Order: sequence, then structure tokens, then C-alpha cells
Amino acid sequence: MAATLSASPTYGSAAPQRKSSQSPRVFYNPSHRNLLFNSSFSHYNNTVKLSLKRAGVVVSAVSDSPGIGSYVESGNIADLLDSVKVFDLNGNGIPISDLWKDRKAVVAFARHFGCVFCRKRADYLASKKDLLDASGVALVLIGPGSIDQAKAFNEQTKFQGEVYADPAHSSYEALNFVSGFTTTFTPKAGLKIIELYMEGYRQDWNLSFQKDTVSRGGWQQGGIIVAGPGKNNISYIHKDKEAGDDPDIQEILKACCS
Repeated sequence: MAATLSASPTYGSAAPQRKSSQSPRVFYNPSHRNLLFNSSFSHYNNTVKLSLKRAGVVVSAVSDSPGIGSYVESGNIADLLDSVKVFDLNGNGIPISDLWKDRKAVVAFARHFGCVFCRKRADYLASKKDLLDASGVALVLIGPGSIDQAKAFNEQTKFQGEVYADPAHSSYEALNFVSGFTTTFTPKAGLKIIELYMEGYRQDWNLSFQKDTVSRGGWQQGGIIVAGPGKNNISYIHKDKEAGDDPDIQEILKACCS
């Protein structure tokens, strides 16, 4: 089911056009000049359309994502992301929002650099690289881990886009991506691992058991965003609700290339 929300510039609330057993509520906070969501959207099975032009960041679509409420409630998300630094393969630190400041980009967030699901995600997105290039859209992958792990991932996968490391997991925390044992070991994830191994994909256990990953349990989930041009312009967000939760590629292409 899809729901459409509209944000009014006056004080008050907006309700989705379709009713559900849990109607999301939207509140405008005049003291912070942003919009706050106080309910979860995890019960929606499809895409939630949003327009948040008061919050300092423009978010127009969110795909099947748990925890959207706390993501928006985190305050000025533009400021949070602007303070996040990622590192390229040469060790240069870059504010993450610079990756889409002057261009549009599809940015994938890996679970970790050894993850078998993330190797599939890299190929899944790279399969549309020609279309992205034709539309002037950059392809970027960020992983929670060290620069050396990012280099190993890049060498192993021959990823056709740009690869960055986020050793502090700051981007994952700013975007409020889910993490936990129960989001990693699910029946659906287990079946997908079997499918991926049958396709020839393999987990890199050496990368998976390095300190950067093990210290956080390896339970981090990722997501995909479409952003830019402009630091505050995020047009699509998908938050993985479990390991291997790739969105429909057509959702991404619609957000970045239509």
C-alpha cells in the first residue's frame, strides 16, 4: 500500500490519503523550523511519498523503511550529514554531502565490506551503470569499515562506481539505518544467501572478521539513497529492514533517471 503525505506551511497536521490502522501523524515545530514525524511507517509494503521542504532537506520518496520517524526526528538532517566525513581509497577525508553537492548520485550503503549481500548489491547497481552515465548520475558505494577494507572490496568486486569508507559509521547513524542480530539472521536472508552462493557469490570471511566489523557485531544494515544536486536534496531513501533487502531497481531508476 502506498500513502501520500503533504506538508502544509502553516501549523497543524497532515494525514495520508489512504487510511490504515496506524495513521502516521506529521507535526510542524515552529521553534526548530522543521517537520517531525512521530510514528513508524514499517507497516507499509510499498513506497511512501513525502515532501519535506521545511526541514532543511528535501525528501520526496521513502521506500519500505522501518524507523523513518526517528530519522526525521533527529533534527536538521542536513546539518548531521554535512558533519559526516567519509574517506576515499587514497585516504582523503570528504564531507559526505560533497558527494552529491554538484551532481546527482545513487549512493549505496553496504552492511560491511565482506558481506555477500553487498557484493550482489554492487553488481545489481553496476548493471545499470550505462543508464546512470547517460543521465549524468554518479554511482557510489559506502561501507562501514577501514580504508584498507574498502580497497580490498574494490579490488575483489571491480566495482564500477566510487568506493568510500566510513570508519566511524557516522553516515549510518545520521541516516538511522537499522542494526541488530534479528535484522541480520532472518528466514528471508537465509534463503537469499543460498541463492547468492548458487550464483557464485561468496562472503569474504577475512574482511568480515576484521576488528572494524567485529567490534560492532557485524549486525549493521545499510540502504540506498538518491541525492543531489545540492547538499540538502535527497530525493529517495531506502532503508534495509533486514540483510539483503534490495529495493526494486526500477524504484531507483525512477528517482535518479526519469
